[in-house]
Amino acid sequence: MAWHLGRMAGFDLETTGPDPLTARIVTACIVQVGAKQPTTTANWLTDVDGEEIPAGAAAVHGISTDKAHAEGAPLKEAVAEILAGLTQVILAGIPIVAMNARYDVTLLDREAQRFGLDPLPAGPVVDPFVIDKQVDTYRPGKRTLTALCEQYDVRLDAAHSADADAVAACRVAWRQATRYPQLAAMTLDELHTAQVGWAAEQAAGLQEQFRKKDPAAVVEGAWPLIPRQRESAS
Repeated sequence: MAWHLGRMAGFDLETTGPDPLTARIVTACIVQVGAKQPTTTANWLTDVDGEEIPAGAAAVHGISTDKAHAEGAPLKEAVAEILAGLTQVILAGIPIVAMNARYDVTLLDREAQRFGLDPLPAGPVVDPFVIDKQVDTYRPGKRTLTALCEQYDVRLDAAHSADADAVAACRVAWRQATRYPQLAAMTLDELHTAQVGWAAEQAAGLQEQFRKKDPAAVVEGAWPLIPRQRESAS
């Protein structure tokens, strides 16, 4: 069976900021869809480990520091449960679908590192953002999830709530595979490997562009996980 007709697990985080190396998880969702089975959803709201949620981030996802601290689960517990949920998905051979996976997968990895928890095992990831840039490189305009939903005729119920975004990412991936037969023809492993190369090329192209203005600009090319820095020998 073609990968896009099987089960998918959408994964999305709402967080405290744009840097996956330092941001903390506010909400998370893993939603399993497809393969003519019922949709299953797991949601988390964390206490952000007692940290503040900046006003800009709260304006995007609607979770204030007060709400997170009052109603959220301890962040370490939530991270352990998210890792366990995604590990089950990976061991079942189900792909993780994450829009701009480099951000969410890396951020989860750094939370795991902070709390001394085991990292995720390797498994196939499908990233509608990387795929879209590859199959429709020169289309003008934004490539946000909202923009991709419009481009691929996908309904987005409530942008910037983790569960709606996770479902929408799966729907976009499915539409991409039905619109571009070369994607549907790949195995999950082939698609994952292809995206590693595509993401690196896309980053290199963007870096070249940025360097016209700032010669020191660096665009991260690793995907879906920015590797942990090797500890400098002391």
